[in-house]
Amino acid sequence: MNDRARLWAGITGAEVEHLAGRDHADPHRVLGAHPADGGTVVRALRPRADTVTARLPGDVALPLERIHDAGLWAAWTPGRVAAGSYRVEATLAGVSWSTREPWNFLPTLGPLDEYLFGEGRHWRLHERLGAHPQVLDGVPGVAFAVWAPNARAVSVVGDWNLWDPATHPLRRIGALGLWEVFVPDVPAGARYQFDLVTLTGEALRKSDPYASRAELRPGQSSVVFASHHAWRDDAWITARSARSAQVGPMSIYEMHAGSWRRVVAEEDRWLTWRELAPLLADHVGALGFTHVELMPVGEHPFDASWGYQVTGYFAPTSRHGDPDDFRAFVDHLHGRGIGVIVDWVPAHFPKDTFALARFDGTALYEHLDPRQGEHPDWGTLVFNFGRREVRNFLLASARAWVADFHVDGLRVDAVASMLYLDYSRVDGAWVPNPQGGRENLDAVSLLQELNTLLHGEFPGVAVIAEESTAWPDVTRPVHDGGLGFTFKWNMGWMHDTLAYFARDPLHRRHHHHALTFGLTYAFREHFILALSHDEVVHGKRSLLEKMPGDRWQRLANLRALYAWMWCHPGRKLLFMGAELAAPTEWSEARGLDWSLLDDPMHAGVAALLGDLNQLYRATGALWRLDDSDEGFRWVDPDDADRSVFSFVRRGAVGEATVLCVLNATPVVRESYRLGVPFPGRWREVINSDAAVYGGSGVGNAGGAQAVAAPSHGHAHSLTLRLPPLGALVLLHEPVRAGR
Repeated sequence: MNDRARLWAGITGAEVEHLAGRDHADPHRVLGAHPADGGTVVRALRPRADTVTARLPGDVALPLERIHDAGLWAAWTPGRVAAGSYRVEATLAGVSWSTREPWNFLPTLGPLDEYLFGEGRHWRLHERLGAHPQVLDGVPGVAFAVWAPNARAVSVVGDWNLWDPATHPLRRIGALGLWEVFVPDVPAGARYQFDLVTLTGEALRKSDPYASRAELRPGQSSVVFASHHAWRDDAWITARSARSAQVGPMSIYEMHAGSWRRVVAEEDRWLTWRELAPLLADHVGALGFTHVELMPVGEHPFDASWGYQVTGYFAPTSRHGDPDDFRAFVDHLHGRGIGVIVDWVPAHFPKDTFALARFDGTALYEHLDPRQGEHPDWGTLVFNFGRREVRNFLLASARAWVADFHVDGLRVDAVASMLYLDYSRVDGAWVPNPQGGRENLDAVSLLQELNTLLHGEFPGVAVIAEESTAWPDVTRPVHDGGLGFTFKWNMGWMHDTLAYFARDPLHRRHHHHALTFGLTYAFREHFILALSHDEVVHGKRSLLEKMPGDRWQRLANLRALYAWMWCHPGRKLLFMGAELAAPTEWSEARGLDWSLLDDPMHAGVAALLGDLNQLYRATGALWRLDDSDEGFRWVDPDDADRSVFSFVRRGAVGEATVLCVLNATPVVRESYRLGVPFPGRWREVINSDAAVYGGSGVGNAGGAQAVAAPSHGHAHSLTLRLPPLGALVLLHEPVRAGR
């Protein structure tokens, strides 16, 4: 074999032209070190180089010659040259650079990866696709992989290769459109993107869908990252796994990490996750909440989307640090006895050209038909829930937040928009399902698979639906035909309750049913009562601003609302700032006004919430039978003329019964008689009108004694003094033998 034949062994000029033209799916076949005529031919693609040399083991220099105008350089040497054992040095205009080549390493993806991905069941897919530092054949580097079935060519570009797509093309693996390459010596922290050539020849620059870290907006690149966090929450995870999330009290503090508190002295910057953790734990712990719920923490480019237009489904936002900083945040809260829930957004994604939209030049993650693939309300794209690879992407993302970041639950955003094909669409702008109906059967099966996966692998984790319609059996188990969620937000309760409390007390008697109606369906699902961020933005006003009357009456109404909520069946969720009785709407652009706590009236609201949570967590009657009508009985639901509501809550045998009474008018009700199920003393444990909370101090001197006077179907009754715009919670103290 002559010298030229050696250099061209196994390849053709046409292949080189395809490679240079970015139309070759297997660059490893052409480039690198290959056996030829009893030795090895070394080839490198350096289109702009003046000289190219291979530096072999033992510091042996092997000059390469340019054998094709496209920039292919090659040389032959006797013997074998191992992968990663040589470097390629190139010079251009007197400047030299040296790299190890990726072309002789075995694929980092295998047949099992392709099989599971094709089945839509590769739950650890993000550990295979994306960018992963590792050592191959003793050589450190990063394995890059991406799914782009309709791309003609894919390259990884980044800081280390001057963003040149000719330097590190990927090879196509199998028939599903997976591409991979192992690039030696890429350091942690390197920025990168995928450069794709579409079927029409268009070049696209895309961030990595499976990236574990992204650069801060307005940057659009992904970042190479490897976790080094050592978890310290084994006891927490073990205890969580031993119980159902539906058993026990749950009181959730919803928050937006970027606007809870800011460092004003340093250009009004965000807190880092590590700065936030102890401050938040102190605050939430003092208020007695069991969980924190974070608005979406996946990477997102637009601050005002609050995280609901996600571009990084596996990457915590870099606004507050790196992924290990977020792990440290979760770890710290677990160590303080506080669970962490994150919002997760599978319903839609933004149209930003650097992210998922038309990822390989085609509708890959979204539907091709805009009647299925575009969301009219939000200007976003809808995932193709019927495509196995897309389902796998979403399910792997959900699992990663639990497995990799140890979160205790996911609150799934905008479930209603997923369930209905005609959601926010006019006639003719949606496509019926194969049975002619409006139900999105693919989304239904995805949600069922999500809940089956998470509940099966992570017992004790909560999956919470933000579902605003009457879709049945949202929290019924999948094996019984339900969607399988742990909890559902009770949106009907929220709307009715806020509408009632916003009314002038003079007119509340005409809308009495607004507070009683929710109890007709309160036990059909496992509900969370949510007063969320959505209720205090976009002109809806803060909770305090919604209340009628003068300042004193507004604060009294707000305290009564919270006491009513904590007594009502259902778990609790309150958005940050509610504990401060914030007088203005929330904005993501500024921190909460913590100076409000210097005002005794506002501090009184926070004190009430702390006492409500303490009572709630310690009193089984307020949560043990939350989802059963056995734990709830009206005393009098019909006193509309005086706008008074009264009921009892029961727990397990031996647990104290609780009486809850709400007076929704500014009139003190003297000698108000209520029937009670047991004789004995009923101790007043919460009075929202107590002076310590900023109220007028009207109450019952610590409680009342039940007397043998029949009322409301009971043999015994109490005579109470009901405070104005106030709520009372009384705990039964049984009569003991010998008394």
